[in-house]
Amino acid sequence: MIEVVAASDIVKSSLLALWTGVAGFVPRIVAALVVFLVGWLIAILLGKAAYHVVRVLHIDNALSRVGFRRAWERSGFRLDSPMFFYEIVKWFFVIVFLMAATNILGLLEVTDFLRTVVFYLPNVIVAAIILLIGILVAKFLEDMVRASVKTAGLVSANFLGALTKWAVFVFTLLIALAQLKVAEDVIRIVIIGIVAAGSLALGLSFGMGGVKHAEGLIGDLRKRIEG
Repeated sequence: MIEVVAASDIVKSSLLALWTGVAGFVPRIVAALVVFLVGWLIAILLGKAAYHVVRVLHIDNALSRVGFRRAWERSGFRLDSPMFFYEIVKWFFVIVFLMAATNILGLLEVTDFLRTVVFYLPNVIVAAIILLIGILVAKFLEDMVRASVKTAGLVSANFLGALTKWAVFVFTLLIALAQLKVAEDVIRIVIIGIVAAGSLALGLSFGMGGVKHAEGLIGDLRKRIEG
């Protein structure tokens, strides 16, 4: 009889402990769910705000003028900058509130992972902005170089303009990849190599182009001294 009572007490205490654990965890589940749902609504609102801001700036029109839309759609994708920033902003805040919800539930490892994702997303936004600015600058410099070369009466205006545009494109892409922390050491070496090669080419072009001019100046100076 004593053993039966002891067994029943053990069962009761086990069920009580289980109920206490469940009863204590349910409010945390409800709180986490409320935080996540409210955060989801806030994320959608902020994403729509970003969508309208980018749409007002007419970024797609600018990208179309520089030929980026045609190249992008040729690769099988549809260019929609407002929707891109809408998704980026929305999911950024969704992950932020999801991180808060997992923190309420005590899922520390999941929270740490989401924190890493949240800290990385701004790099994606900055990289996208760098690419957009680089594309606009590349088109501006291409037009300026082409017009300057034509005004000077030199040949290969289109070639030099296109060369300038693609040089800026490549440089901008490398900076964006560096912002994304993709192979930072390799990108740093490539950037240094490009700058060094450009400086060397510029120096050689000026040096070789100025040889005849320097010879003429030296000849005039010698004639004046001998005269």
